Amino acid sequence: MFKILKNPNFKKHYIFFIGEELPQPEAHLVQSTNAANAAANLGYSTVLVYPDKGSKAINLLNLARSFQPRQTPTELIKYYNLHDKLKVAPLPMPWPIDHFRSKFTDSNTIASKYYLPFHILPTTKLVHSRNWNFVKAAIKNGVPAIYEHHHHEDKPFEPEIVTNPLLQIAVTVVDTIRESMIKNGMPPEKVIKLHNGFNRLFMERQPEKAAEWRQKLLQNDSQKLVVYAGALQQFKGIDVLIDVAKEMPNVQFACAGGKPTEVEYYQQLVKEKQVNNIKFLGYILHNELASLLQAADVLAHPHCSGKAASFTSPLKLFDYFASGTPIVSTEIPSLVEFQDTQAIAAWCEADNPSKFTESLKRVLETHPRKIEGYPDSIEFVKQFSWENRAAKILSYVDKSLLPHLSHKEE
Repeated sequence: MFKILKNPNFKKHYIFFIGEELPQPEAHLVQSTNAANAAANLGYSTVLVYPDKGSKAINLLNLARSFQPRQTPTELIKYYNLHDKLKVAPLPMPWPIDHFRSKFTDSNTIASKYYLPFHILPTTKLVHSRNWNFVKAAIKNGVPAIYEHHHHEDKPFEPEIVTNPLLQIAVTVVDTIRESMIKNGMPPEKVIKLHNGFNRLFMERQPEKAAEWRQKLLQNDSQKLVVYAGALQQFKGIDVLIDVAKEMPNVQFACAGGKPTEVEYYQQLVKEKQVNNIKFLGYILHNELASLLQAADVLAHPHCSGKAASFTSPLKLFDYFASGTPIVSTEIPSLVEFQDTQAIAAWCEADNPSKFTESLKRVLETHPRKIEGYPDSIEFVKQFSWENRAAKILSYVDKSLLPHLSHKEE
């Protein structure tokens, strides 16, 4: 065993750790899985690691040999639109883990204090995570790490971790969070701002599937379709969109995304408001979402103003761009840099249903639906592929610490 560990080729894996069970429809899980998928597409031996609390977690053999990278299950591939190069390694988390509120029975503690040093460490070259505890554990065990941080927090970073040369880079998605990270002790030279990316599969044209969506959602051939995809929460502008739909009764609106409880809430709300031309489709698997975006006449991005508008990452907006469908978006701070592009057909002030309605009506008149999509939008988004993002992040990693390239990107 000692000889194997001494062999540098044995340390080959680029580990992406997620502290939650998969699959789930949360935006941060879409981001993390796609980031790992991109690294695999670049040719690195990439393994997505996450807790597994299912029936297999009880198997004692799985506990003894817990870190076993394997092919990504079809369920995850379809759910997050992944490719086939990414490997996964679910970590068994049997009862009583996460059943009692205790540091010693917390799955993140088990992953960081047990699985990482005893099972994952021997073959790991580099760690990448949004989980600060896992990043800290990697560094304490002598493994270089990349940290992703996408939300405001007032908690100071530990000086001995952020100044450690093994912390290669910290990545965030907007300048306001970068500033707060520096304020909390992260060295300025160690934190960069990089946008999220879009999944390349969203760019593949799917005219037949798009036609099926239109047939399913529209009452007649002449009707227009406006689609929103993303979280079903008030600050995302869903309430605004309902008011807009009420003002445009001859246009069909469809919202993809949201948890079952959120879908139920908004279905009840539109009944109460007597808005009959908006449908809530629930979470749409990513391999089906691309064709829905291409089916729309216009895509809506009605995000409200407020604190979230200063740090929201345009994760869904990039998928919008890739579809080539005209977009109407509200003006919020985190999207200011896109205002000079042709990729968004119209901008309007946030929190104003009448302004959004005006913009939507105008774009429906000036931008007829194109089955092949609008090229301005498609060309613009190419720079924001997940693979480009992964390559930029890894350019900040010391070359001697990079995982071995097992294959080249196709």
